[in-house]
Amino acid sequence: MDHSLLTNALIYLAAAVVAVPLAKRLGLGAVLGYLLAGMAIGPWGFGLIREVEDILHFSEFGVVLLLFLIGLELEPERLWSLRRQIFGWGTAQVLLVAGALFGAALLAGIDWRVALIAALGLSLSSTAIALATLGERNLMATPAGQAGFALLLFQDIAAIPMIALVPVLGVAAVDHADGAGWLQAARVGAVILGLVVGGRYLVRPALRIIAKSGMREIFTAFALLLVIAISLLMQWVGMSMALGAFMAGVLLADSEYRHALETDLEPFKGLLLGLFFIAVGMSVDFGVFLSKPWLILGLVLGFLAIKLAVLFALSFRFGIARGQRWLFAFLLSQGGEFAFVVFGAAAAARVFAPETGSILVAVVALSMVSTPLLLVLYDKVLEPRYRGQNKREPDAIDANEGHVIIAGFGRFGQIIGRLLIANRVKLTVLDHDPDQIELLRRFGLKVFYGDATRVDLLHAAGAAKARALVLAIDDIDDSLALADAVREDFPELPILARARNVTHYYQLMDRGVTVIERETFESALQLGRRVLCQLGYGAYRAREATLKFREHNKASVDAVYPYYKDREQYVSMAKRARDELNEMFARDLKNYDSETDKGWD
Repeated sequence: MDHSLLTNALIYLAAAVVAVPLAKRLGLGAVLGYLLAGMAIGPWGFGLIREVEDILHFSEFGVVLLLFLIGLELEPERLWSLRRQIFGWGTAQVLLVAGALFGAALLAGIDWRVALIAALGLSLSSTAIALATLGERNLMATPAGQAGFALLLFQDIAAIPMIALVPVLGVAAVDHADGAGWLQAARVGAVILGLVVGGRYLVRPALRIIAKSGMREIFTAFALLLVIAISLLMQWVGMSMALGAFMAGVLLADSEYRHALETDLEPFKGLLLGLFFIAVGMSVDFGVFLSKPWLILGLVLGFLAIKLAVLFALSFRFGIARGQRWLFAFLLSQGGEFAFVVFGAAAAARVFAPETGSILVAVVALSMVSTPLLLVLYDKVLEPRYRGQNKREPDAIDANEGHVIIAGFGRFGQIIGRLLIANRVKLTVLDHDPDQIELLRRFGLKVFYGDATRVDLLHAAGAAKARALVLAIDDIDDSLALADAVREDFPELPILARARNVTHYYQLMDRGVTVIERETFESALQLGRRVLCQLGYGAYRAREATLKFREHNKASVDAVYPYYKDREQYVSMAKRARDELNEMFARDLKNYDSETDKGWD
């Protein structure tokens, strides 16, 4: 049956909307919901969609976006600090899992070439499933999350030489001209160098120019263009698209546009990852499974048992908490997306027969389906048992916790920021003026581009972990909108606000903001005190007059607050406050005249 693009989109969305909430309600997780939706609408379900390969290739862009956004979270210095985990732990995991699977295959009498390629392909885990689950459970900053991320990143790197090894073992290998390998290596090196230079000196100026246009949709379009272009460039030189996107994200991790890129690309990533899981569910070949069900089930169980045993043993070496070791093993137990590529290349190079390739693909797909079920087992059985045993301190959370967010970094916000920086307070600064951001960055300040009134941007900036939010936005409407949004999404986050005028002050009080400073009030008082000194008042007398005026003004403003929405009552209360102030200063002047000879200093 032929379907238009819109008809297919209707089927995907309807399947996801039905299956995912149902799976979440049953405690099975969103990933399993997507997989079940794919099985239902795929060739072996209701047969609503049959172009499985095309959808799988398109939806792999969701994995690319996922790696790009993860790269944005890792500044080069932090990535360098993870080098031991990535290359040390990653190498150990791939070699030990592949070695165990290879040995088991040889004992079963399988040809060594078939055993080697199968073992290498199955040693890889699903980046999409593991990272999506880590994000859903807020585990990325824990030791289990950090170790899992390091292993997945190394696997993306290791997949490249694995794919290159396949033709060498196959009978359909093609002889390459002399020097072709060196040419390929030079091409890869040139592309990586171009990414480093372009990310630093071309992409950021381009982002600044686009941001100045004020057209949010063009900024989003450029973000998508950037990721797609880098992915295609990496594919052209034979490297992993996801790895290239990750490198680009790392290069922009310390950019002022990081949070804006995150918030703009997040919806696309979520939709495409969901589509990827649906495509994986559709790709499960139940025809192969029905022809040899016991063989495939035995292979799946044997593969999971070996991989789980190796991962659980490695968790001790990785310093993962006792209660999270099985969680870590379950997260990485499945086969990965690159296994499809490795097995497809092996079948094309005649390392093994197409039927063997189909069996291995079915094993990988079923192992992906098993992961959400294993996580349910962990949540329902294992995790409660660990919780009741010896308790330990919570895992260390990312160093971003405990910072202060300053929304709006004009003249008012800058003074607060400089004071906090001078006292070693960690800051996340949000501002929407590209020129201002570029100027501040020249002085070493970490400023991020973005509209602070957007709640998704606040989530990306870590508002859930912040110690306080300084509301220093110029525009009154935006200031109030942000206060409303923070009270709704982050009710525990303290807000310290700048008020443009008394009405703004009252409107902030309506929203539960209690620490408020009127932007010109204190500076005007200080200048007024100096005017009194210039006119001959003693320093003590000038200070006393200023403090008395400040106290009276604050009390009168607070007294009028309950009536500020009632115009008549508001005017009446304001007049009364003014009369009280006049009477107070009349008494002060009388006292001053009688005390002149004694002096106020």
